[in-house]
Amino acid sequence: MNKRQELIAKYAADIKDKFGMAADMDLLTKVTIGCGPAIYNADSSTVSGSDESELNTVKHNFLIKKLGLEDSAELDSGIASVMEAYGKTNRSKYRAVVYYLLTKHFGKESAY
Repeated sequence: MNKRQELIAKYAADIKDKFGMAADMDLLTKVTIGCGPAIYNADSSTVSGSDESELNTVKHNFLIKKLGLEDSAELDSGIASVMEAYGKTNRSKYRAVVYYLLTKHFGKESAY
């Protein structure tokens, strides 16, 4: 098992443990690959739910550019609901899991 496959398995376990649902492995794999080298760096592999600039990056670079969504308050509430579901006290919010959950939340699986 290579490093990316190990990370995908870790992300799937995270989704099962924290959200009580089985991950769509095909979509999770595509989202993880879409994150590129960011998943291998300790800092960029996670998302800080309390850092406004980090959340703006998720909004602009992922939701608007990647998923093609229009900038609106709905995007902010979607991000907030994913962060809330992941847990405010959880410091390890994996970027690939956050992106996966946002993709599911907005029904944009077709972007992958």
